Amino acid sequence: MSSSYALLGILDKQPSYGYDLKRIYDRYFGSEKPLAFAQVYSTLARLQGHGEIVSTAIEKDGGPERKRYAITQSGKDDLAAWLVRPEGLSPKSQSILFTKVVTAILVDKSPNDYLDAQRRVHLQRMRELTKMRREENLAQALQADLALFHLEADLRWIDITSARLESLVKELSHAQ
Repeated sequence: MSSSYALLGILDKQPSYGYDLKRIYDRYFGSEKPLAFAQVYSTLARLQGHGEIVSTAIEKDGGPERKRYAITQSGKDDLAAWLVRPEGLSPKSQSILFTKVVTAILVDKSPNDYLDAQRRVHLQRMRELTKMRREENLAQALQADLALFHLEADLRWIDITSARLESLVKELSHAQ
């Protein structure tokens, strides 16, 4: 998800200061990877440069200047278009998992070791996400669900690949 659009969405609700935008972003979107303050302000500068937000007030309350940002009509239009635009499929047809399996076979290493290690890491991460899903707010629980579903798909792929390794080894050895 693009942090630019997330920030536009927050600003569409109400004008905010950069510090508040970071706090709100992290609460809804950043439980796994919070935004750095530098990223917030560089994104705000870029959005302002594109005319999607404006600085509505500059306050100096005994400290550094604080700019309050608001979304423009151009920003609202861009946000609305982004919200209805389906995401394209990834142009990469090979995942890292697949690449590691094939590479291991090509260099005469056992991909089983890698697949078993990856399975353990995935299962551990799934336990963490399941705990997060039970303990966090709904927005974070939904993020955990999305990550869990991706991990489940990876685990199914790992199981299918493990079951087909012998055939894959034969196929790759004939292709050389």
